[in-house]
Amino acid sequence: MSRTNDLVARLWDALDRDAALALWRGAIGHESITGNEANFVGYLQSEMRALGLSDVKTAEFLPGRPNVWGEKKGAGSGKRLLFIGHTDTVHVEGWREHWAGTAREDPFGAPMIDGAVWGRGAGDLKAGIAASLAAVSLLDRAGIRLAGDLSFAFVGDEESGQPGTGVSAGIKEFVGRIETGEIARPDFAVYVEPTRLSIYPAQIGFFIADIVITGKSAYFGVPELGKDALRAGHSVMSALWKHSDEIARRAEHSLVGRSFLLITGISGGGYIAVPERCTLSLIRKLLPGESLDAAAAEIEKAVRGAIVDPEISVEISYPAGRDHALGGTAAEIDAQSSEVSMLSAAMAEAMAGRGSIEGAPFWSEVPFLVNRLGIPAVYCAPGDIRNCHTYDEHVDIEEYFAGIVGFASFIAGYCGVSE
Repeated sequence: MSRTNDLVARLWDALDRDAALALWRGAIGHESITGNEANFVGYLQSEMRALGLSDVKTAEFLPGRPNVWGEKKGAGSGKRLLFIGHTDTVHVEGWREHWAGTAREDPFGAPMIDGAVWGRGAGDLKAGIAASLAAVSLLDRAGIRLAGDLSFAFVGDEESGQPGTGVSAGIKEFVGRIETGEIARPDFAVYVEPTRLSIYPAQIGFFIADIVITGKSAYFGVPELGKDALRAGHSVMSALWKHSDEIARRAEHSLVGRSFLLITGISGGGYIAVPERCTLSLIRKLLPGESLDAAAAEIEKAVRGAIVDPEISVEISYPAGRDHALGGTAAEIDAQSSEVSMLSAAMAEAMAGRGSIEGAPFWSEVPFLVNRLGIPAVYCAPGDIRNCHTYDEHVDIEEYFAGIVGFASFIAGYCGVSE
């Protein structure tokens, strides 16, 4: 670990590791599977007030499901910085059975094993939330008073998977308050999705399409009387794979790669009969600058063009609208901007080998800030997205500590220090 930067060395010396760990493990201990965000929000509200944040408020984005936000006022002469993240986690089905009889059995127990903290939400994204809040305490312990304002917002309903949830209802409610002026507009935002302390100034977009192909059933002995939906589905899949190859050849983004589509599910069949129905599901990756509407239109053209029999019908729906009715838009800001460079340097100083500038291979809620509000934002936090949503979700403790120090260093640099 390099400590050549005097501020970073000062912050490492001031870090209260026990308190920082307790904050993070307490966050994991408050189960907040999508729909139950209130359990975690109550904990955050208490901790935010204990850290001396002012105007700590909550408001329900749906009945019984609140957001929470607050701020640390500066001296009034610097920029305003927002840390934001989602409070909900994915489910824990099968976790206890997978780890039965081990220290990891309780998904909310937050055990420390081999230098890491384990549990549902450890990385996605309670390490990021806890690290951003612990940075407030660290700045106070280091005697650093900010010139600009530091704000926090933690919102629900980001994760998909629970019935009737996962449409970003929380951040929609929150950005609405910024649009009306009720909540002050930040100059820059860090969304604390896990990045291994890399900085992601660009992210993919996506949409999910569900395709229902309907033919006509007939007894197997007289197939000429039916219309085979599975056979039509085969033609549709071939057309979609060809389309995926075509869009992949169009362009390559330096941070997030190439576009493609992935067929993720197929079902259908008949009981000793010509299959009347076939359903397909796909997900389409989009690059920054690609239009969701245009991409969906291309999918529909490929699907409908693959079915030549007019008696076979097709219905296409898009069940995962986020900041767009069809899905989630891609987003990017200038990867060479001063804010990105400053955060990159802060993380590199906090932990050797970290702070690289990369692209997000996932979709999360930065587009609500970048595309809807025009607020530059990045992803950055401890944790590795590759083990999130799995039974192996964990974050290295030293990486978590480095995230706190890196965030504190960036906050001081971006908001400015009041003498």
